[in-house]
Formats: sequence, C-alpha cells, structure tokens
Amino acid sequence: MVLFKIIGLILILIGILLIIIINILAKKNNNYPTLKTNKHNFCVLIPARDESKVIEGLLKSIKKQSYKVDMKNVYVIVEDKKDKTIDICRRYNANFFIRKRLDLKTKGYALDEGVKYILSSKKKYDAYFIFDADNVLDKDYFKNMIPIFDKGYDLACGYRNCKNNKQNVVCASSELTFSVVNTVFNFKKNKSSKNIIFSGTGFYIRGYLIEKWGSYPFHSLTEDYELSIYATVNNLTTYYNINSIFYDEQPMKFKDTINQRTRWIRGYFDVRKLYTKQLIKKIKKDNCNYGSIIDETFGIIPYVFIILGLILWFFQILFNLIYNLFIHNDFYKTSLLELIIFIFFIYFILVLITLIIIILEGKKINLDAKIKLKILFYNPIFMISYIFCAIKALTSKNISWKKIEHGNEKKS
Repeated sequence: MVLFKIIGLILILIGILLIIIINILAKKNNNYPTLKTNKHNFCVLIPARDESKVIEGLLKSIKKQSYKVDMKNVYVIVEDKKDKTIDICRRYNANFFIRKRLDLKTKGYALDEGVKYILSSKKKYDAYFIFDADNVLDKDYFKNMIPIFDKGYDLACGYRNCKNNKQNVVCASSELTFSVVNTVFNFKKNKSSKNIIFSGTGFYIRGYLIEKWGSYPFHSLTEDYELSIYATVNNLTTYYNINSIFYDEQPMKFKDTINQRTRWIRGYFDVRKLYTKQLIKKIKKDNCNYGSIIDETFGIIPYVFIILGLILWFFQILFNLIYNLFIHNDFYKTSLLELIIFIFFIYFILVLITLIIIILEGKKINLDAKIKLKILFYNPIFMISYIFCAIKALTSKNISWKKIEHGNEKKS
C-alpha cells in the first residue's frame, strides 16, 4: 500500500508542475477592447421565481442609483400571474413578463424568454444588465460601470458582496467562494487582458451580442460559466469591475450550500463537455486570446491532480492505521501520529489560504473580528466539503436547480 503514497506524491507534483507550466504558457494575452460609440441605453433583466420577499430591495436600489435608470427599462421575469412579485413591480413602474415554458427550469431559459420578449417588441438596448432578485446594488453601481462600458468591453461584471454574511459562518464562508473567483483570479486576469469567469449575476452583455444571438443561448446548470467559456472561445472582451458593487444573499443552511455547490460542479463538467474541443482548436500562438484559451483548456485539472494525490496519501495512512491496529501496537501508534500530522497539515494550509483571502478582501467584506476568527477555522471544513459535492455531482443521476429560501433582509 506504500504504492498509494508514491502515486499520491506523483499526482501532487504533476499538479504543481502543471500550474507552473500553464502560468508560463498563458502569460501572453492581447485581447483588448476597441472603443465603441454606443449610447447608454440600458435595460435590466431580473429572473424572479416567487421572489416577493426580496425583489423590492433590488428595485429600490435601482431606483436610487446615482446614474438615473428608467424603471420602464427594467424587466422582471416571473412564472405565475398570481406571484406577489408582480404587485411590487407595478409599485416601482417596472415591467414584468410571465414565462410560458415552465418545463424549462434553469435561469438561462428564464433569461432566454425575457430576451426574446424584448426583441419581439422591437426595442433596442446598448447593454443588458442581469441581476438576481435577491441582489441589491450600491448606489453607484451603474455610474462606476459606465467608464468600463465606454472603453468597449463586451461583457463586464461588478464586485459581488454579501448582504447576509453576518448571519452565520455558513453565509460568510459561502461568500469567500466568490472572493476566490473574483479577488484572487479575476482581478489577476484583468491585468493581463484575459477573460474573466462570471459567477452568478451582476454583469452586462452588450446589446449587439444579444441581437446577434436573437436569444439568451446559455441554458446549462451553470449558465454563468457557460457564458464565460463562450466569451473565451469567441475572443470577446471581458472585465471585472471592482468599483461596481452589488450584494446578494448566501444560503444560511449548510445543506443548501451542498445542493448549490453540487449543481455548480455538475454544471462545470457539463459545460466542459460542450466547449473543450472548441477550446483546443483555438490554441494558436497568433490568437490574441491565447492566454485565456490555455487557462480555460486546462481549467481545474492541475488542482484535481493535487486533490487526488492528497486523497490517496490520506487513504494510505488510514489503511496503515487500520491494518497495524490489529498487528503491531507500536506501529499503530506511529500510524495514528502520522494521520494526525497529515490532517493538521491540510487544515493548517486551508486556514492559511482563508487568512490570505480575508486579508486580500480587507474592509470590503465588512465583518467584525469575531466572525472573521470563526470563518478562519470553519472555512477549511467548508472547503473540504467540496470533495463530497464533487463526488455527489459525478455520481448522481438527477441534479437540478433547487429553490433556496431567501430571508427578508434588504440593503439599500
């Protein structure tokens, strides 16, 4: 069984080597936007399935924007004419659209119907902003996004903050997932003109793209990641705008995060199946988006190698402990000590990673010292649970979107 440890070590080294090679190969990227002469005729799309508890917070924050947004250009997508969300839309003079294809469940299909409804009315917009019903916008969200739009970026997302991160450590740890995507990865991608990864909503798509598609063509379980890969394959320019802040609501129950993250992981692999061949075909050094293509072709593969290596190493130690427990008492104690050291080492590394994320986020996550300390020691457990989510995602037959109940908290 020593073989497991050796294979595990090899996998870890391969993962580390891949990360180094990818960073070297993907360093060069020249995918910059060109100035476009569009005006600032924007619309807002909000998928809202039975979201009367939270939708008012978003509509109020849109109405209070420092850059004036005409509420007639806000479209809320609902599924039932009896939905209380409709009454709230009327109070704020926002449009509402009732879906017809309720057999198509994902957010992408809701957006698709909403987009087709707008296009059929012959209205033209320079950009389509997409938000979830539980989002709330900082008063300067649009004001700070306009300079990015004016530079010509095809798509751009804002900084995703959390409006209920003080509720418990589950919410706060879930928030850190997006801190990793944005503050660690997307911020770095900005500097090298690489395509960012969209997570959730809080972004815009230029109107010419919507008109070109004639729809919203991203319908997978993770339509945001699908959009990200499409943008990479097609050399669209993207930007992560840290100054355009919006807030969303994270799940309060650990069980809900398991379901949510399982769906994300399954969606990730589904999208990979759709786009991997296209990504590989685009690997050409004269491609202005070469760095982004390399990044997304490999995706999380290096980290999968490292995680598999650590799992094999763990099972090697665990097997030794169980085997020697019944044979050599002294050797059993040695194996137990090795297991304790291994677990402590992994936990310490994850605590260190959590600390770095908290430091990088600084005051933006707006948490007091007490809850930061709690997250520091809880988040490693939250991160390890991704392994369970991955196993569930890859072994379960039916994984679909499940509604997460939102609270009544509003931030304006």
